[in-house]
Amino acid sequence: MKHPGRLTTLVMTLIVTAAVGFAGPVHAANEEETATLLVQLLKVGRSVVSNHQDLINDPTKGEKGFTGEYLGNRVIQLFKEKANIDLGKPARSEQSQLLQTLLESEMEVISDFQPVINKPGIGFKGVLPAVFARKTGEKFRQKTGIGLKLTALEVRYPANKADSFEDEILKLFSDPRYPKGRQYSKTTVWEGRQVLRLMDPEYASASCLKCHGEPRGERDITGMKKEGYKEGELAGAISLTLPIKK
Repeated sequence: MKHPGRLTTLVMTLIVTAAVGFAGPVHAANEEETATLLVQLLKVGRSVVSNHQDLINDPTKGEKGFTGEYLGNRVIQLFKEKANIDLGKPARSEQSQLLQTLLESEMEVISDFQPVINKPGIGFKGVLPAVFARKTGEKFRQKTGIGLKLTALEVRYPANKADSFEDEILKLFSDPRYPKGRQYSKTTVWEGRQVLRLMDPEYASASCLKCHGEPRGERDITGMKKEGYKEGELAGAISLTLPIKK
């Protein structure tokens, strides 16, 4: 790092977050909790897409049944198990409304992809977990004004490029002194508004290495160049920008 003093300050101001349910309205005191839950919900949806890659890419099948409704039901089930929040019930708080809006965005992405998913005779469909997450974040931001994206120091899609805050925290995550897996959040002013910025580090899994592993520079199935990650290495982060209510 070029600024060791600044890095030490960032480590000292690290905020530990926890994903727990909340029954009241969303106020400044629990916006970090809401942000954490939104990130967790995106990860659950992405995991469902990841676990169905073989079905999505099966060239022998037409209608596969992997619809927006199917994804939504699986996400509701898994999110209830992880966060003890049932998104199948009517929203009774602003927090629940935001979570259900994100779920709706996830379902819409898969619904939009139906012609591609169900096209027989084609193996690789390009309906990847990262693409799902990016498109979900775009829909969610249009509906709520809340920024939600994947980012990294090295990105494939220009809109995922790290801004100055994200770049600094990604470098923090890559420092060996930083606790692996720990989220970072900070209340700050961004684009003229007071916001909560939360970043959740992500590490390369075995399944990620098919497209992002070694050898670096080799073309993967998408035609993009591999980044050369090793399993367990920092690959990027989920970044969320949540406006704070006064």
